Amino acid sequence: MTQNSEFSTPTKVLIIDEMHPSLFPMLESIGIRADYRPEIKPQEVCQALQGVQGLIVRSKMRITAQTLELAESLKFVARAGAGVDNIDVAALQARGIALLAANEGNSQAVGEFALGTLLGLMRNFVRADKQVRNKVWLREENRGEELGGQTVGIIGYGNMGQSFARVLQGFNCRILAYDRFAPEKISAPAISVSLEQLQAEADVVSLHIPYIFENLGFAGHDFFGSFSKPIWFLNTSRGDVVDQAALVKHLENGRVKGAALDVLENEKLATLTEQQQTTFAYLAAADNVILTPHIAGWTHESYVKINEVLVHKIQQLLTL
Repeated sequence: MTQNSEFSTPTKVLIIDEMHPSLFPMLESIGIRADYRPEIKPQEVCQALQGVQGLIVRSKMRITAQTLELAESLKFVARAGAGVDNIDVAALQARGIALLAANEGNSQAVGEFALGTLLGLMRNFVRADKQVRNKVWLREENRGEELGGQTVGIIGYGNMGQSFARVLQGFNCRILAYDRFAPEKISAPAISVSLEQLQAEADVVSLHIPYIFENLGFAGHDFFGSFSKPIWFLNTSRGDVVDQAALVKHLENGRVKGAALDVLENEKLATLTEQQQTTFAYLAAADNVILTPHIAGWTHESYVKINEVLVHKIQQLLTL
């Protein structure tokens, strides 16, 4: 490997979150020395970044301009995951620090998970399982719907949306996709449509959009109220992109037939506000809602794949 002149000295990377052990030989193979400190406290990171060329982080803390105050040698921040909402992108840009993310590393996991929860909703897996465990045997009441022949709307067609589209291909369903920022990404098996057409035709809606300011509360009252048909709703992206109170209202009025939520607007369940307590209580009690603890991209395979993607991108950055 030929390094850029900026990296002519040995590259040192601070790692502040727990990582799969496969990462360390990968980094070593491209000439990087890892300072692995998963136990480090957030307030200690600023000092620890002195003399360090790279920072690898998962979700331990928010990386801000203050975090980077003493990082005079820092050339890149690498997020071991997909979303970068815990990183102040503007602060990095102002300092000329590169931002890397491993979006591709868990995309297969997210696509499979979205499909699994959708089938679970449509075929009443969770409700039926609970009933049988309680020796309640209800067949007709648990008659479900087939995915084949349905129109699935995917909002956000990056790595995760594309993965979901791929795993849907064997189900003989029509796939529509809308991407506000990068419509050029949309290709077969999905058909590129406007949000309005998606809302007019979709039976199923799956969100795969990042948490940025423009997407805050994206799925609100107007969003849910604009669908022509009752929908099955999936969110494996970020909880903040959904107005949870609006979702509950439309579950109550039947415009949303069921929802699978891998993310919530506040995932620290011990700190819910009164309003959040109310919506969470409804979702937790509803038998047409599946709740999971942000695990869509969380597989044994993705744990390693994320490292592979990240190290490849770091190597590309370091190589002329």
